[in-house]
Amino acid sequence: MARMTRREFLKASSAVVALSGLAGCASTGGAPTTTSTPGDLAPNRSGRRVIVIGGGWGGATAAKYVRMQDPAIEVVLLEPNDKFISCPFSNLVVSGVRSIESLTFGYDGLRKQHGVKIMRESATAIEPDAHRVRLARGFLTYDRLIVAPGIDFQTEQIEGLAAAGDRVLHAWKAGPQTVALAQQLKEMPDDGVFVLSVPPAAYRCPPGPYERACQVAWYLKTRKPRAKLIVLDANQNVISKPALFRAAWQAYPNLEYRASNKVVKVDAAARELTTEFGDKVRYDVANVIPPQRAAAIAVQADLVGVDKRWCEVNHVTYESVKAKDVHVVGDSTIGIPVPKSGTVANSMGKIAATAVVNLLNGRPAPEMPPINTCYSWVSDTEVMAVINAYRIDSGKVVQIEQKLTPGQSALYAHHAEAWATSIWADILA
Repeated sequence: MARMTRREFLKASSAVVALSGLAGCASTGGAPTTTSTPGDLAPNRSGRRVIVIGGGWGGATAAKYVRMQDPAIEVVLLEPNDKFISCPFSNLVVSGVRSIESLTFGYDGLRKQHGVKIMRESATAIEPDAHRVRLARGFLTYDRLIVAPGIDFQTEQIEGLAAAGDRVLHAWKAGPQTVALAQQLKEMPDDGVFVLSVPPAAYRCPPGPYERACQVAWYLKTRKPRAKLIVLDANQNVISKPALFRAAWQAYPNLEYRASNKVVKVDAAARELTTEFGDKVRYDVANVIPPQRAAAIAVQADLVGVDKRWCEVNHVTYESVKAKDVHVVGDSTIGIPVPKSGTVANSMGKIAATAVVNLLNGRPAPEMPPINTCYSWVSDTEVMAVINAYRIDSGKVVQIEQKLTPGQSALYAHHAEAWATSIWADILA
């Protein structure tokens, strides 16, 4: 019997890892070795394959709903993280009302209940002309691609922010930074100053910074009553639920809101932020949320529009206007007039999944407008909310109604809890 050479062994091992990854197992994700040639990690023999990049609110939903609507379509989800952590409700982790574990879920439901093949790897490039996605160690081919990579931060727009490292956190992607910011708040001097900066629109979750302001102010009021919160907003006014938030802030005399105060510089050594007008604001804890754009892979694939920030799409199918058979959902889209919210991303995932299934089966995609529901926690027990309804008009999304709660209450908090439980199950179960 002939002996297998080292080159043959490595090549065979690489194929085994690729196949195990498609079966839902974690893969190494390492760079190709000098003794192997990157290639097709799993030739598509099923006839139809949909690849989904990103296992967040939009991507995980899309992967599940493609399989639900047509189990004959192979769905491969590329997601480097082994857990889903919800950004909605994560401001409650900052204030200590909830734990990060209560917002953390696995992907087993997608794999076991719906047959989604999960690879714990990051896509490194998209090649629309070749209908394939590049990974560190090879590529996968697709018939349709759904891109849901979320957002990246434009830290270069704030001098000194990158150099500040973990001394100045954004905590705008739920996870370790959320927990770290909660710890910084807890350890802040009893008479200290917490400064929260709001980036210029558009950014992920328009009411999110103002909800965080409520949570920090509530924490300081109950735990450190001599401390102060300063909100530096790059925008001219509160950009979501302004009247409701300003009414809620009446309960927090320790909260100082400053509109049109864009942060342009961080001096972590001096513990000082500088605004575009040259004003310097000293802090004990700084939570700087940078300007944002679509994640790097969308930018590199030239899916973004003229603003070089957000992806332009057909709002009936969510197919990119710049790349055929590539659909983009979630926070990386321009979104107008819908906000970059969890509910909208979940809604986009379903609409894109329906469009993809119909198109792969030779049928036109139906016109399905998105929906939006957004709850904001203004204390540990009270919530306010907004609901938006839309229609499709000549291929565009048009808002037809917006309803706001008359105020904040514990009843809406119960509604928020029920919404979260329901939508997390809708995405992952």
